[in-house]
Amino acid sequence: MTKRNITVWFNAVCSKCRGLREILDSSGLDVEFRFYLESPPSIGELEGILDALGSDNPMLLVREKDPAFKELNLEGASREAILSALTVRPSMLQRPIVVQGDAAVIARPPEKALEILGV
Repeated sequence: MTKRNITVWFNAVCSKCRGLREILDSSGLDVEFRFYLESPPSIGELEGILDALGSDNPMLLVREKDPAFKELNLEGASREAILSALTVRPSMLQRPIVVQGDAAVIARPPEKALEILGV
């Protein structure tokens, strides 16, 4: 397997995550899976993901259809409030997120990961 420092933020019940795992399993790449529901991200980690995505907009990371988004009344919320909410309710996080080095992509559809993986 090829070592390339690839991390996938992963939720095993998500069909897109499972689809990406199938792609990665057949690629021969060595991938680390980050089970973010079991180990929620810090604000610093989320900031790092945004940097790697090339954006300052935290809404890129949010699944607006997740019930917690409405429950927490995050529509129009500040950047800080959104990032803080994602640390407490990581189910709202878009997924899967693939990080390689200083680049990241939200792999929806899963084939979008190929943009940074080059496989």
